[in-house]
This record gives sequence, C-alpha cells and structure tokens, in this order.
Amino acid sequence: MDVFEFGNVNAPVVLIQLVDEHDLEFIEKEIALIRENIGADFRMIALKVRDWNKDLSPWEAPPVFGKESFGDGAEATLNEISKFCLDSSKTYYIGGYSLAGLFALWAAYQCNLFTGVAAASPSIWFPGFTDYMKEHEINSRHVYLSLGDKEEKTRNPVMATVGDKIRTAYDLLIEQNVDCILEWNKGNHFKDPDIRTSNAFAWVLKRRRG
Repeated sequence: MDVFEFGNVNAPVVLIQLVDEHDLEFIEKEIALIRENIGADFRMIALKVRDWNKDLSPWEAPPVFGKESFGDGAEATLNEISKFCLDSSKTYYIGGYSLAGLFALWAAYQCNLFTGVAAASPSIWFPGFTDYMKEHEINSRHVYLSLGDKEEKTRNPVMATVGDKIRTAYDLLIEQNVDCILEWNKGNHFKDPDIRTSNAFAWVLKRRRG
C-alpha cells in the first residue's frame, strides 16, 4: 500500500482511511471538513489500496457487477495497517467509503485497535457479512453507519439488499450496546463521498470527547 500522511504527526488522535485514486483527489477537502466540524487537530494516514476487490474483502465472493470477483485479502491488509497503530498513547479510528467502509467494520471485529469506526455507505451487501455480525461482537465502542437513500433502488439483486442489510447491521450493534448511528443521505452511492466520509469521522471523534 502507498502511504499518504496529513495533519499533525504529534496529534493524540490518528485516523486510518483506506483509499483509492478517486478518494485521494478529495482527501484534503475531506480533512478540512473534519477539522472544521470537530475543531480539533488530528493525524490522518491514508493508505492507497492496490487491488480494491481483493485487498478489502474478508472472504472470497463471486462478482456482483462485471466479471471481477472478490478475494480474501483483508487479513493481510489489516496486518499492514496494524504497523501504523503501535503507539499506545494514541487513539486510533478506522474508516472509509464503500468497500473500504465494509473493511473498516470487519477490522473492528478482528482486533481492539480502533476506538471508533467511520463506515460511510459501506458495502454491507457483501455476501455473508451481516450473518458474520450476528455471530461475533465488535471491539469498537463507537460505530457510524450511513447510506444514500437511493442506494437500495437498483436492479442489481445483490446490491439492492443494501438497505435491509444496513438496517440489520444497525439493529445488531444496538443490541450489543454499541454506541451507533445510522444516517441516511440524499442520493445514490456516488454522491458526495468526501462529505459523507468526513461526517462519519467527525461523528466518532465527537463521541470520544463526549
């Protein structure tokens, strides 16, 4: 993974975000929005994923659109991320958009490194993921979930389940006494990802101060 760092390297709060080329185009705007929203300093480590469908997928799954299937590279990706979370004096948060948001959720089930999860429009339709959530407990105290109000209105039968799946995910986390919110945004999956991701991180950061 390619590493891009922003903000104050000495800040006590570190945000970890998995990104692609498109995310990097808007990352500075996103960071500015987070800082404006919370009024505090932080360090952002943006890790550029090289193979999106493989490196962020917790297990193999067949193609949902196009011909590219999903791999099982999430464990290796999390091992790499953990190298950036070695300072016990820091507080770490993980987040991302789309499949990176799903990865952030999955990562919080695997370890206790992250105080909060910022999952903006996560690919919660991923086969078997809500079943996995039913059988395990998340290790993060604060979880932000969001979805566009048009995302479930698609002809793709797998992706059309995203609305029901995120409602299920929210209910499961609430039942486990996790501090969680599900926010609905206007538009489809591709509308304002930088704004949605900034809102996700801002929410979990504010919960820390509360």
